[in-house]
Order: sequence, then structure tokens, then C-alpha cells
Amino acid sequence: MTLLKTRNLTKDFGGLTAVEEVDIDVQQEELISVIGPNGAGKSTLINLITGMLAPTDGDIVYDGTSITGLDPHEITQLGVGRSFQTASIFPELSVRDNVDIASFASRHGEFSVNFFRRQERYDGVSQRTMDALEAVDLVEEVDTVANSLPYGDKRRLEVAIGLATDPDLIFMDEPTAGMSPAETNMTTDLIEDMRTDWGITVVLVEHDMDIVFEVSDRIFVMNRGSLIASGSPDDIRGNPDVQAAYLGGDVA
Repeated sequence: MTLLKTRNLTKDFGGLTAVEEVDIDVQQEELISVIGPNGAGKSTLINLITGMLAPTDGDIVYDGTSITGLDPHEITQLGVGRSFQTASIFPELSVRDNVDIASFASRHGEFSVNFFRRQERYDGVSQRTMDALEAVDLVEEVDTVANSLPYGDKRRLEVAIGLATDPDLIFMDEPTAGMSPAETNMTTDLIEDMRTDWGITVVLVEHDMDIVFEVSDRIFVMNRGSLIASGSPDDIRGNPDVQAAYLGGDVA
């Protein structure tokens, strides 16, 4: 079943076309990677699909319904989660509060200033928070102020925030950037568990080609805003257009 597709998706910034007529399709419970050199348009593509940017042209269809032009919180409520390229947390709040906010917003719309007075009135928020923190092994840090966490733990908190929205599809933008080898291995295992154990469809943007070729069912390759190749890891590994996009080097 096709869960997500884009058709002729385009984003212009003045005279610069960051994404140009991109067509992708993502099947339910697939693990997809989007790769390409710096500036290829990968993050812009994700921002368009998740509502952070409005497309110049084209359409985005999720679960059979066009989501083009919807606000980010509306797209989240439909089941689309997001883990950002850089840790996006409330640094002065506790680990628990950071994840509670995401869980609350996914059920009740945009975050409200009344959240901390009202959260106890909403069933399921606390349990969803603890489930997400357990998944990323941060339960013991539940009362820790987020800004005091080590870098790797901040990245894992950001993944927990994405999981707390209870997504059917989650975008993960460079989730292992800046992590130690041990943290990278843990995060890679978590990404695979999302698909195999929890049934979450995952779209991964990642520069570490070892991870990409290890976990992906299919890979989309972008360069200069356009989609230049798609296929299985074996298809992409030997594709001459992909190798040329990476300055003639081997992508594996």
C-alpha cells in the first residue's frame, strides 16, 4: 500500500530552485533513505512534506488524501512524525516535559500555554511519554533538564519527541550526526526496530552510507534539487549517475 507520494513537487526560493518536480512514493512499513551531496535538496523536501514550507508547485498525498498546504500540526495529527537535523528541544524543560508536549500536541493540536495546568486532564499523555523514553533508553533521565544532557542523549530525546506523536510515518533527518560509534549503533538499531517491531514507516536522511546501505529497503538519490535515481541498495551502489553526483567517488 502506498502511504505517501509526491507529484511534481517543486520549491523555488526567488531564482533558486531547491526542489524540482520530485516524484517519490513510499510504501507502508518501508524503510526509505534519501541521500545526496550537501545542498541536494533533501531537507527542503522533508520540510515541504511535513508542512514547514509551502510548495511552489506539485502535490503531496498521504494515505490517499492531499496534505498540500496543511499546517505542520495538522500533518502531525494525521500520523506524520519528524526528527530534525539538529536537536530541537526545549532546553530549560525536563526530559519528561519535552516529550509530554509532543504527545499532547499530537492529540489536541498546537501547544498551548495552558499545557502544564491541563495535561493531567488528558488520558494517555504520560504513558505515551514513558513508552517513547523507554524506546530510546532515557527513562532514567526523565527528570533531567534537557540542556544538561550529553549531545548523544539530546539527539535521542529528539527521536523520543518524534515517537511521542504516535506516527505511522516518521522522517528522521541525520539522526546519527555527531554521535559516537556506540550511540550510532544504538540509534541504527532503534531505526530498524521502528519498522520491524512497531510497524512505523521510516524515511531517513543520512550521510553515513554504511547505515544507509545496511537498513534501507529502497534509496532515493537527489542532486541539485532533482531526483536522479531510486532503487534498492544494490541498484544504487553501482549507479554511475549516483557516483558522479558524489564527485566520482564510490558511494558505498
